[in-house]
Amino acid sequence: MPAPTPDDVRCAAETLTQLTEHLRENPNLDEAIALMEPLLDEYTGLPVQLGDTLRALARAVLAHPDIPNRTAVHALVDDLRTAAWEQTDQHTLHYTLDDLRTLVWSAPSTTAGP
Repeated sequence: MPAPTPDDVRCAAETLTQLTEHLRENPNLDEAIALMEPLLDEYTGLPVQLGDTLRALARAVLAHPDIPNRTAVHALVDDLRTAAWEQTDQHTLHYTLDDLRTLVWSAPSTTAGP
């Protein structure tokens, strides 16, 4: 697999921006939940991926041989690792989405019937 480029990552961020804008337009709730589901998957969703990415960056920084101030680098790496754990802890949003789906689907319909 080729390494991603900064443009690839920008494209992913732009897609998230588009999703945010779409959700601000009050789409159908089933559609909104379906759009969020891949982002909040408890194993592969954004919180887990971002946490893993931050940890990988921390490893890459520590492995770089040309870092002049190792003490300062360790403090910054600690910040990355702390942020990684905080992000990964958000994997529980998957369950929030499940609960929201259950609540929405069990609610009585407010539209007029035939």
